[in-house]
Amino acid sequence: MSLPLPNASAKLSAPIDLPLVRRLFSMPARIAESDFLRREVSARMQEKLTLIKIEPKRVLDAGCGEGADIAALQKRFIDAQIIGLDGAFSMLALAQERQQAAQSAVNRLLTKWLPSSGSGSAGSLACADFAQLPFAVNALDVVWSNLALQWHPQPDRVFAEWRRVLRVEGLLMFSCFGPDTFKEVRAAFENVDVAPHSLPFVDMHDFGDMLVNAGFSTPVMDMENITVTYETPQRLLADVRAWGGNPLENRRRGLLGRDAYGKLIKALEQLRGADGKIPLTFEVIYGHAFRPVPRTTAGGESIIRFDLPKN
Repeated sequence: MSLPLPNASAKLSAPIDLPLVRRLFSMPARIAESDFLRREVSARMQEKLTLIKIEPKRVLDAGCGEGADIAALQKRFIDAQIIGLDGAFSMLALAQERQQAAQSAVNRLLTKWLPSSGSGSAGSLACADFAQLPFAVNALDVVWSNLALQWHPQPDRVFAEWRRVLRVEGLLMFSCFGPDTFKEVRAAFENVDVAPHSLPFVDMHDFGDMLVNAGFSTPVMDMENITVTYETPQRLLADVRAWGGNPLENRRRGLLGRDAYGKLIKALEQLRGADGKIPLTFEVIYGHAFRPVPRTTAGGESIIRFDLPKN
């Protein structure tokens, strides 16, 4: 599904080529190299989720990829329907294979111990744009998104759409990359040319403002830096490509020449620390917010609530 051209009031996080993002994430074998950080951030999000009391019936994993978070969410919310959504068909196909394999294993166990038992309900999968979801108003209790929002050019539209599909008092919980992500790579490329070679990721405070403008209440934002170290600059660059590379519309076309590539490698080599390894920074932003109880009716009349005294 493609987005229409943004209007003059649209807020772009960056001129991101969304079809290119889908193509980059349509290669599961390549993306798998970067999954270690997604799993780590997911675990940290799960810890934050334990502090929130909620019993959802329908949960959306926006940017589900190969489906690892679907399984984790299903384990936490046993009775809920977990829906996985992604923009890349190949990732959803892999998620479906894993769901079917897991379901087959469960069915074999149930057949062995409870021959009369039926199979459990499988999760649902959908391919769509974050800003154009195939769900009705108030359809979901939770929207969960792990390290996916940064690849969308219009996060303000995404937040508005996520609010639309959430029920009143429904929860949004997400993580994404912040501005310090890949800062070593940006600095190294300054020795090569002036073209942008990574996204200028959105600041945490700007995301907070977007959430409020989209109609969410009391957003809670947090961030931390995670540093991953590498033995070689080539492996570091391979992981950056595995994370989605450079999907900017104004990116440099064509390969670097030998001299330019040599300058890049030299600049990365100079970043080696006392342990002899090259660092790569990931600024991870965490956010959660709720869809508030409306203060006006559809016709614009104010809603006034009275808390009656208890006898």
